[in-house]
Amino acid sequence: QVRLVESGGGSVAAGGSLRLSCVASGYRFSSNCMGWFRQTPGKDRAVVAIVDSGTYYIDSVKGRFTVSRDIAKNTVYLQMNSLKPEDTAMYYCAANCGWNEGGWYAVYWGQGTQVTVSS
Repeated sequence: QVRLVESGGGSVAAGGSLRLSCVASGYRFSSNCMGWFRQTPGKDRAVVAIVDSGTYYIDSVKGRFTVSRDIAKNTVYLQMNSLKPEDTAMYYCAANCGWNEGGWYAVYWGQGTQVTVSS
């Protein structure tokens, strides 16, 4: 049983910060590709950040978001600073991610945590 549970979302004013957490179980965490994706109504779920042997960020969050993981706690984090209204979305933790010519994908997903940034 693979299970991913996100937490840490909420409502903040522009310029504020949040830290999302994702606790994983049911698979080998230490060498697995993990990611954060987000989705807004009417749009496809899209990658935000990836942590594997290194890290990857989409251009719009570079310098503001930091993805990390604590293997001992089986947890991956997304530290989000200088939040903007356009960051508002449902954020999903993902496991067994990968890359192909079409972009990033993942096999396992958490339930999502809502992030709302007011102007």
